[in-house]
Amino acid sequence: MHLSMWTYPWDIQDQGLTGTVGDLRDRAGLNTISLATSYHAGRFLQPRSPSQKAYFPEDGTVYFKPDRSLWAGKHIQPLEAQNVSERGDMLRALVDERDRGGMKVSCWTVCLHNTRLGTLHPDHVTRNAFGNPNYYNLCPSSPEARDYVITLVKDVTTHYKPDMLELESPNFMGFAHEYHHEKDGVGMNEEDDFLLSLCFCDHCSARASAKGVPFEAAKKTVAGFIAEMCEREVPAKQFPDFPAAGLQAFKAWPELYEFLQWRTEPVTSLIREIKSNADPATKIVLIDLKDGWLGGVDLEAVGKVCDGAILCCYFMPPDETKALMQAGRAALGPDKYLGAGYRVFYPEVHSADELAARAKAAIEGGADGINFYNYGLIPAKRLDWVRQAVDAVAKR
Repeated sequence: MHLSMWTYPWDIQDQGLTGTVGDLRDRAGLNTISLATSYHAGRFLQPRSPSQKAYFPEDGTVYFKPDRSLWAGKHIQPLEAQNVSERGDMLRALVDERDRGGMKVSCWTVCLHNTRLGTLHPDHVTRNAFGNPNYYNLCPSSPEARDYVITLVKDVTTHYKPDMLELESPNFMGFAHEYHHEKDGVGMNEEDDFLLSLCFCDHCSARASAKGVPFEAAKKTVAGFIAEMCEREVPAKQFPDFPAAGLQAFKAWPELYEFLQWRTEPVTSLIREIKSNADPATKIVLIDLKDGWLGGVDLEAVGKVCDGAILCCYFMPPDETKALMQAGRAALGPDKYLGAGYRVFYPEVHSADELAARAKAAIEGGADGINFYNYGLIPAKRLDWVRQAVDAVAKR
C-alpha cells in the first residue's frame, strides 16, 4: 500500500534527512515521501522548525536543479529556488537515500498555479469573460504554458527518476483561490466563483473554435451572468441545482453547455502529453478534488491517459470519503492507482481515532493508498495520529 506525506524541502533541511526518515517511516509508519518539486508562494506556520516558525517560500520556483539543455529556447523558463543553492538539493538527497534502501520518492509538482510566471507572461494566463487576467493561473490551452509543464515533468522524471510524480493544478483554477488580500464586497456564491473562473483567453478561443465550439456565444452568455451578479443588491442563485447537477445545470444555454463540455479537452490532452514525455519508469498521477469538473477535469478521461489520481478528502466524514473513493474507482477503472488525500489539521480532524476512521473508509471505498498533509505544518505529536491511521488500514 502506498502511504506518503506531503513535505517541503525546508522541512527536511530543518529536521535533517535522518530525522525526517525517522519521523515518517519509523514513527508514522509511512513508506513514501511526497516532496514539493515546484511550488507557489505562501505563509506557513512551522511548529517544529527550530528557528523558522513563520516561513514565506519564494513564489513560483522549482526545488531541483533544472537541466538547462532541455530548456534552451523555451519561452517560459523555471526559476531554481534559492533554497536549493543555499541549503541543498533535497530531491537528489532523497533519491540517493531511496537507492540505498530508503523510502520511495514522489514528486509533488505544482503545474499551472504560478503567479510569478503569470505576471511575467500575462498573454498565457486564464482570462474571464471580460478579458481580465488571472495571474495565478497559466492557461492549459496556451502552447507555451503546456510546453513549460511538459518539460518540467520530463526534466524531473528523466534526471531524478522518482517512483511517482503528482500533478497539482494542470487545469483551470477557481476565481477565489487565496490570492493576496482578496476583496469581495458582493458576496459571491459557488456559481459566481465558477462563472468568473471560466477562461475565455485567445488560446482557449483558438483551441475551442478549431473544434467548432461556439466560443463567442458562450463568452457573451457568461459575461451577462457575471454582470447580473454584480448588479444584485444581495447574493442570489441563478442556478438552483448548482453544483449538484454538474454541467447539466447549464443545459438550458446550449452554446455555454457545449463550451463547458469542451473545456475538459485542454486538461485531458495536457495530462496525456505530460505522461507521454515523462520517463516511463515514473508513475504519473493527478491530484484532484471531489468536484474536479469545476476545473475542467474529466476523471474518467484522465484515467485513460495517465496512471491514476489522488482525490483529496478534506473535511469529509467517513461515509462521504468512502463514496468519493467508490466514484473515483468507477471513473478510473480497476487497474489505475487511486489515492486519498487527508490534511492532519485541527479542527478539520479532531483526533487519531477520527483520522483512522477516515483512512479506513478510503480503503473500503477502493483506494490503493493515502497521502497525509503536511509534515512541517503539524505538531510532532500528530505523527502518532498518522501512525494510528496507518495501522488501521494495514490490518485490512
